[in-house]
Amino acid sequence: MTQSSFDSEFEGEAILEYGDSDFIILKPGAFVRCAVTGDNIPLAELRYWNVDEQEAYRDNLIATQRWRELNSGEGA
Repeated sequence: MTQSSFDSEFEGEAILEYGDSDFIILKPGAFVRCAVTGDNIPLAELRYWNVDEQEAYRDNLIATQRWRELNSGEGA
């Protein structure tokens, strides 16, 4: 993977506010951390997050796993 101009402008961890279809950058940075794995997610690759929990996820599998964890007790 090559480094984009966006990545070279910012360093370190960003702080975001996650919305329903987008996010707001509260503190600029190059990445956020996956809430489940702790992996760095470059902002340009961030696609999955939870608005209610304000968590980012590395990929769809991790997002689904976390959704199941958060919703396993509902309706029982």
